Amino acid sequence: MLKRLVLTALLAACGLARAELPEPVAKAAAAHGIPEDAIGLMLMRGNSVLLSHHPERAMAPASVMKIATTVVALEQLGPVFRGRTELLGGGEVVEGVLQGDLLLRGGADMDFNEDALVHMLEKLRLKGVRRIRGDLLLDRQLFQPARMDVGVPPFDESPEAYYNVIPDALLLNNNMLQVEMVSDARSVRAQALPMLHKVAVRADMKLVDAPCARWEDGWRLPGYERNGEQLTVVLRGTFPRNCSKTYAINVLERQDYLERLFRAAWSRLGGEFSGEVREAPASALASAGSAPVNAAAAAATAASGRVGGPAPAPAMRLLAEHVSRPLPELLRDINKWSDNALARTLYLSLGSLQADAALGSRPLEPLPVLGPDGSVAAPLPSAARAEQTVREWMRQHRIDDSSMVIDNGSGLSRTERLSPAQLAGFLSAAQKSPWAPEFQASLPIAATDGTMRRRLRDSPAAAHARIKTGTLNGVVAIAGYVTDANGEQCIVVGMVNHERTGNGAGRGITDALIDWAARNAAALKVLP
Repeated sequence: MLKRLVLTALLAACGLARAELPEPVAKAAAAHGIPEDAIGLMLMRGNSVLLSHHPERAMAPASVMKIATTVVALEQLGPVFRGRTELLGGGEVVEGVLQGDLLLRGGADMDFNEDALVHMLEKLRLKGVRRIRGDLLLDRQLFQPARMDVGVPPFDESPEAYYNVIPDALLLNNNMLQVEMVSDARSVRAQALPMLHKVAVRADMKLVDAPCARWEDGWRLPGYERNGEQLTVVLRGTFPRNCSKTYAINVLERQDYLERLFRAAWSRLGGEFSGEVREAPASALASAGSAPVNAAAAAATAASGRVGGPAPAPAMRLLAEHVSRPLPELLRDINKWSDNALARTLYLSLGSLQADAALGSRPLEPLPVLGPDGSVAAPLPSAARAEQTVREWMRQHRIDDSSMVIDNGSGLSRTERLSPAQLAGFLSAAQKSPWAPEFQASLPIAATDGTMRRRLRDSPAAAHARIKTGTLNGVVAIAGYVTDANGEQCIVVGMVNHERTGNGAGRGITDALIDWAARNAAALKVLP
């Protein structure tokens, strides 16, 4: 007996749908010793359930969890949503000298890279600023806590890899260094981009006789050394002779990274800066406000002040800004290429931002957490507020959220759980949304692009199925849309949780499901 209704029409029909696995799916599972009990499936046409196998079992979803994050984000934030980065100044410009601090405020701008920073600094130069007399203050406070990466144990053995980046609201260039390693018969040379102020790279790597294509076999976790102002990134392990490879790593502390990229970029533009780069104090954040400050507002704030108290800090004014691409374009990176850092940023944005037609986005009013005595203890963590948003959306769409476990919204988690029926519920709601074209365009197309580009090339699903994929140790999952032989779009969900999913075994099961659905769904009827 089903516990609750999940899209009432959906699970009311589950008992009438096929419960056994399709023959190709069962054969693929048996061939690798994966029990049928480790598999959850759902196939729907409209509100009719055509196939249902363990539909309500909460299972590890891996990256198909991004379906939940991106569907809710598109519905709640809308297609005009953009993240923002703002550069504000707290003083006048006198003969080319900014008489005060700069404040760089993060607003979950998923496109904030080196080019964006340089463009903002170019705007500053065009305003006549050549020298900055104060400090550069960094505002990461949009997300709470501001640095969720600090003190978190590594997810796996590759904490330097991009897929493991834990974002904050002011993440520049994803904190990544592109390290180029080139060897000959005797030595390994290394260099990195972008070029950072007083940052060098040293390859402490032993040359070995191995195929260049297997270079990662000898890779070891890199680190860095600090000697005064100089930082040296140290590459470790072994490397093949006569080989050239480029690899992106997240190894520098992100405040070091931002400071050194800022100093290098500002210097290349002919600017001078001898101040510090530090986290913004509360007084600076108060003077900056929570939205761009125009000159009139700045003057009014500066002229106000409290009787008998200290003069307020000079109001900050907006000097330059950068906005990300619109949300539908970001969704394509998140879903087609399963970008964890972008998905996590978007999930946190659900608990921090609202769309704004003019600005792209603006902060939500903070929700305080009350202590036992009724006093305000801290703002509600962004992840907790995002989870509230997802669960409220699910309940509005009559999707049972009781078994869902959501951690960071990306699927890169040992604890996240979704059922096949819940995933089908998200996909069904997205199918009926005004933003259905934008969402479906974000999904990988079978045999064509994204994580599905090499799959199902000889299937009728090729170029027609739009499928989000997910893979972790012991987990393989798919969720999306497949077109049947009559040209009707069906929802398909497949999840495999078992230790034997590796080496293509789990993928063989889910590919068999998609192929079978494309060939046979048109002939399936809801059983009476």
